[in-house]
Amino acid sequence: MSDTFVSGAPVPPQGPQPQASRSQQPKRPKKPHPGLRSLLFGLLGGVIGAVAVVAVLVVGGFVAMPSSATSGKTGSAGTTSSSQTVTVNSGDSTDTTLANAVAQKALPSVVSINVTTSDGEGVGSGVVLDTDGNILTNYHVIEGAQSISVSTGDASYDATVVGSDESSDLAVIKIDAGDAALTPIEVGDSSTLQVGDWVMSLGSPFGLEQSVSTGIVSSLYRSTMLQNTSGNTIYTNLIQTDATINPGNSGGALVDDEGKLVGINSLIESYSGSSSGVGFAIPGNYAVEVAQKLIAGQTVTHAYIGGSFQTVTANNARSNSLSVNQGAYVAELADDGPAAQAGIQKGDVITALDDEEITSSDALVLAVRSHSVGDTVTVTLMRGSKQMQVQVTLGSDEALQQQDSDSSSQGSLLEQYLEQYGQQRGGSEDGYSRR
Repeated sequence: MSDTFVSGAPVPPQGPQPQASRSQQPKRPKKPHPGLRSLLFGLLGGVIGAVAVVAVLVVGGFVAMPSSATSGKTGSAGTTSSSQTVTVNSGDSTDTTLANAVAQKALPSVVSINVTTSDGEGVGSGVVLDTDGNILTNYHVIEGAQSISVSTGDASYDATVVGSDESSDLAVIKIDAGDAALTPIEVGDSSTLQVGDWVMSLGSPFGLEQSVSTGIVSSLYRSTMLQNTSGNTIYTNLIQTDATINPGNSGGALVDDEGKLVGINSLIESYSGSSSGVGFAIPGNYAVEVAQKLIAGQTVTHAYIGGSFQTVTANNARSNSLSVNQGAYVAELADDGPAAQAGIQKGDVITALDDEEITSSDALVLAVRSHSVGDTVTVTLMRGSKQMQVQVTLGSDEALQQQDSDSSSQGSLLEQYLEQYGQQRGGSEDGYSRR
């Protein structure tokens, strides 16, 4: 039986599930042997919708949605209050008083997001960023939304989308809470997390608002690329946790033992469609950085190497007389792109980026996107039978995004981005398929 990454956004409750590749990042734990299992992927159970048959959960992430809270309010949002001042003393992380204190501090900053789409209704979670009413959530929570409302405390407010970045599965929505006081979350530093650290997951699993679950950081720097109906979402450097994450938790907060935001709950891996003790969160530092750009109306850029790559297999290596039987074959190079400027040539096979082995074009995409624009990486490649190393300073995909906005008829930004890496709509050489 395959593991399943459960989809949270409202999607049709029938049809085949997407599959995708999975890879580890540079200087991180080794990735699992590809022969161990085939992983089925879907976006986390972040939004759960109105279909009564729970058995459909694995397919579409749908269960009955609870009714919303009271009607929305209008008025100007306050701008002076900041995150809560409740002090949390870490002490013994096994002491239930720690969980009490963290929940008391963080819960007022986590909201329930109710979404109506053409496929039905659903509920996910979000995190209050400021007193202006900006709320951070997953893109797949609000994808295709015809209307959005936010429940916080005993009130419900209409919400609008400020901005989104589909390829990193992040979005910001906004409410006008009038004279009601909002409690922004206190932001921590996700870069300081270590395996074994105590964490708490907060959100609306199965529509049960203001729910918490505790656990630890199980691992760091997990990465995957998920295929879905509109393109691919690239997740890099994810936080793995055994704090329970279920459908409805998407967009909710993962906080540390001081009640500070360190992640945005986004994925689960499960046989049953519910949490099996393996959940994943987008690192808080990255999520907040993206949110700030969206709020400021700026373009969210990603690291870019500039080329089209194909996965090397034993079969095509033999037919093309390649000296290696795995890697990312350089099919095309962008003119004056980072790869071309570094001396990479068509016909080269990239086998490593920094100290991470590259076994496919998907792995190269994930490795590149785990870095920031301007980072310099060491690319190991084979040119014929000669092994070489070159230094590549990664560029920005902003020009590609501009091209997408100027030429919408050419397809989505994500399709164009992935085309640069030789991705195939509808399937790939390793047998994975797209929903």
